[in-house]
Amino acid sequence: MVSIEKSWKEALQKEFSKPYFLQLTENIHREYRETTCYPPGKLIFNAFNLCPFDDVKVVILGQDPYHEPGQAMGLSFSVPEGTMLPPSLINIYKEIELDMGKPVVKTGDLTRWAKQGILLLNATLTVRAHLANSHQRLGWANFTDAAIKALSEHRENIVFMLWGGFARSKKYLIDASRHFILESVHPSPLSANRGGWFGQHQFSRCNDYLMSKGIEPIVW
Repeated sequence: MVSIEKSWKEALQKEFSKPYFLQLTENIHREYRETTCYPPGKLIFNAFNLCPFDDVKVVILGQDPYHEPGQAMGLSFSVPEGTMLPPSLINIYKEIELDMGKPVVKTGDLTRWAKQGILLLNATLTVRAHLANSHQRLGWANFTDAAIKALSEHRENIVFMLWGGFARSKKYLIDASRHFILESVHPSPLSANRGGWFGQHQFSRCNDYLMSKGIEPIVW
């Protein structure tokens, strides 16, 4: 499997020798060899490689990579430049504009967020083409849960943005006395249109918290 950024490698060192990870690595190699999978192999750890452990200010947790060609790039909710914006990202941008009172750059590529300290983490880091959640049981959740735990235990003042039931189910991994947790429904049209996404002011609340701790806010 491709390499992971040095500080994350140190933070998650114990995971790499555990039986589940060795089996996961074997399974992923086989999947990529025998069928089409996303994201491209070199981007599996993109979220970690763009946002080193000590730089994380915000965590936005997704569930599963996009499973159609040209979409997945190893960052939750993000698609490459020039790709049609996914419905969830459209709603994210709508809420940012409502909340912050100014337009955002409407590109699908959220690399600019990652480089500001936002860990755009999917709970499962790979997927078979055209089959949502197809790698969900291969063991990725053990690894990404360990990443969340490591941030919770060894860092302070991180904003965890948990959108939808799946992301909110990870709340137990986070020490709320050391970090700020923002919860809402998922930004997908099905959830957002029922209420609970728009008007929550999550993005300004995130920045207000960061600034209260002397941390540079995010340029959304």
